[in-house]
Amino acid sequence: MQDNVIIRCLKCGTKNRIPQQKLHGRSKCGKCGSLLDELIIACLKCGTKNRLSEERLHQKPVCGKCRSPLVVSQQKTKPLDVTDGSFAREVLASEISVLVDCWAPWCGPCRTLAPSIDELASDYASGVKVTKLNVDENPLTASQYGIHSIPTMLFFKEGKLVQRLTGTLPKEEIEKCLLSIIKTN
Repeated sequence: MQDNVIIRCLKCGTKNRIPQQKLHGRSKCGKCGSLLDELIIACLKCGTKNRLSEERLHQKPVCGKCRSPLVVSQQKTKPLDVTDGSFAREVLASEISVLVDCWAPWCGPCRTLAPSIDELASDYASGVKVTKLNVDENPLTASQYGIHSIPTMLFFKEGKLVQRLTGTLPKEEIEKCLLSIIKTN
């Protein structure tokens, strides 16, 4: 008896039994004929559902409606360290929304928040640039944006500061703020 894998069709929902030796091919749904290697990825900016084959995931796909990058990264992405010297280039001149985590190595709440920031960097790698600004090493930028307590998260869109959160917040709350900024035009 051969081993089969059950794959649900994303278009019609039918469960399809595919022999393991045929998994590397492009299997079709037995009911509607759709390819079973296609994914449906919702655009973070406009909400449009985009159909995308697995083989195109590495090609930096964009939304068919608004042309924004689709978030499909499955590899771990780390936040980018920014400095007083690189802030304008990496944050203010960025074509996509940016989250800046203002932190310091001695700050306990900052270290508590770090795993959530790392997860957000991976989860939204294609649609949002997540950065970290060490306020001790970069006092010019910290003072320019009035960073008096840390952790502070700054949200930029089109080079403008649009939102600020201060304190150790749950990842879900930071993500909610991030999504509201991405979706507004």
